[in-house]
Amino acid sequence: MGIKSGQCMCGAVSFTAQAVSGEFGACYCDMCRRWAGSAMIGVFLERAKVDVTGTKNIAVFKSSDWAERAFCKVCGSGLWYHVTEGDHAAYISVPIGLFDDTSGLTLAREYFIDKRPEALDFPEGRTQLTEAETIAMFAPDEAN
Repeated sequence: MGIKSGQCMCGAVSFTAQAVSGEFGACYCDMCRRWAGSAMIGVFLERAKVDVTGTKNIAVFKSSDWAERAFCKVCGSGLWYHVTEGDHAAYISVPIGLFDDTSGLTLAREYFIDKRPEALDFPEGRTQLTEAETIAMFAPDEAN
């Protein structure tokens, strides 16, 4: 697919990824749901093809015997999930929300589907608000 860039919420950590495949996955395991606050929806990237700036602002948490999760020490944004052992050690999964542009990305796989919360089956007819409508509702001073 090409090159994509992104950053954490505060901008202290940013990245540029080469050779982005255009696919992403969703993981519903207990750890990912607690870490992401919902499903961990991430783009699988070759670690060597991701240029990261602001590395002094990155902390790593060893979440299991075979994986770790990185986050921004400034704002707390989750930065990536990394399997540290075996065939997948050369890759990271970066949350889709960090990307500046998510066009062209499609859901290709789901993990731990037996753990997927029923609440993630979004019903038809739900209220959906645009950015402007949401800001007007919760931060009316910024809408002007």
